[in-house]
Amino acid sequence: MKPTLWIFCTIVVASLALFPLAAPTFVTSLTLSILMFAGLALSWAMFSGSTGYVALSTSAFFGLGAYTCAILLDGWPWPLVVAAGAGTAGLLALLLGICVLHLRGTYFAIITFGISELLKNAIMYVEKSQFGTVGRLMTGAPTVAIIYWTVLILTAIAGLLYWAVARSDFGAALRAIGNDEGRAATLGLNVRNAKIVGFCLSALVPGAIGAAMSVRWTYIEPQIVFNPFIVFQSVLVATIGGANRLIGPILGAVVFGLLQEALRLNFANYYLILLGLLLILSVLYIPNGLVSLVRLNRTSVAKPTEGMHA
Repeated sequence: MKPTLWIFCTIVVASLALFPLAAPTFVTSLTLSILMFAGLALSWAMFSGSTGYVALSTSAFFGLGAYTCAILLDGWPWPLVVAAGAGTAGLLALLLGICVLHLRGTYFAIITFGISELLKNAIMYVEKSQFGTVGRLMTGAPTVAIIYWTVLILTAIAGLLYWAVARSDFGAALRAIGNDEGRAATLGLNVRNAKIVGFCLSALVPGAIGAAMSVRWTYIEPQIVFNPFIVFQSVLVATIGGANRLIGPILGAVVFGLLQEALRLNFANYYLILLGLLLILSVLYIPNGLVSLVRLNRTSVAKPTEGMHA
C-alpha cells in the first residue's frame, strides 16, 4: 500500500473517531451499524471470498462473543472482555473447521449455518433449565462512545488483516484453494491446515464485534444475538461491494447501510420487500460487486488515453 493511501486511511479513521464527540446521535448510531457490518463482511470475505467456501457461521461467532461478554462483563476489564469474545469465537471456528472443512458447497454452507441454530437452542435450554430465564441483563456496560471506538478499531483491524492476508503467501494459498483445491494439494500445499487457519482468522473479529455490540442492548437473548439476519446481511454486504477487493465490503456496508435506513424511514411498512428486490437485482446484474463498476470505469477511461498517446 502506498504511503499516501496509508495517510488517507489514517485521516478517515481519525475523522470517524470524532463522530461520538461531534456528530448527532442518529448519525453516530448509523455509522456504528455501518462499521459493524463492514467488519463482519471483511472477515467473511477474507476467507470465503478467497476459497469459495460459503461459510454461514458469522451469526454463531457473533452470538458466542455476545454471550461471552454477558458472562464476563461484570468482573473483567472491557478490553479483555472483547478479546475473550474473539478468543471463544476462534476456538469455535477451530473445532468446527477440524470437523467440517472437508466438505464443500451446499453441505458446508448448511452445516456452518446449522451450528448457529444449534448454539442458539443449546443456550436457550441451559438458560431455562439452570437459570430459569431465556437471556441475560447487560450490567456495567461502557458508554456509547467507548462501544463506537471499540467497533471502529475492530473494523480497522479487520481491514488490516484482510490486506495482510491478501498480500501474503498464505493469501495466495487460499486463492489457490478457491481456484482448484485438488491441484493446490497436488502441488504440495497443506490444504486442510490452510483452510482451518483461514477459517479461524475469519472468526476473530466477528466474535469481538459481537462482544462489543451486545452491550448496546439492556437485555440479550439467543434469538437476538444468534439472529440469522446477521450472517445474511454480512454476506450480502460483501457480495454487493465485491468480496475480492479490500474496498468492496467497506463500500458495500456504506451503500447497504444508507439504503436500508432510507427505505426504512420512507417505506416503513414494506421496506424489506424493496430492499430484497434491490439486492436481488444487484446480485443479478453486478455479480462482481460495486467495485467491478469502478474498475470498469477506470478501464474505459484509460483506453482512450492510451489511443491518444499512440
